[in-house]
Amino acid sequence: MRITRNGKNIAPEFAHRYFDELSLGIDFTARDVQSALKAKGHPWEKAKGFDGSAVLSKKWIPKATWKGGWELACFTLKKNGRVVQSATAESMIFHVHDLISYVSQYMTLKMGDVLFTGTPAGVGPVADGDVLEGFLDEYSMFRVQIHG
Repeated sequence: MRITRNGKNIAPEFAHRYFDELSLGIDFTARDVQSALKAKGHPWEKAKGFDGSAVLSKKWIPKATWKGGWELACFTLKKNGRVVQSATAESMIFHVHDLISYVSQYMTLKMGDVLFTGTPAGVGPVADGDVLEGFLDEYSMFRVQIHG
């Protein structure tokens, strides 16, 4: 979600006021780098922050689009045409409102900030040439080919 107003120490019951659109993205992890850093007891942010480490759709869908509630929007990831991840915001371990509240306890959220919310089951490796496609219900959000 993209933050639409500045906020600090946001209570969960007011978090819905801080975003009005949804998008879809992937943040990649270099597992080999992560494992090596963890084994040395080092922080492993280098495994998450490298060129091309995140894909974010340019499309944003208003949360009001879902008449039954945006939490029921299904996000799906296909790898080479096969569904490998599918879930709804409602099925995530931590509700988006709780995440906004939690993050805002440690940093001021500013208009335009983007929060990635979590990962459904189905995480797996990608290889050179794989094609990843992300969908938010029927909306095609991104298509990216892995070059490695």
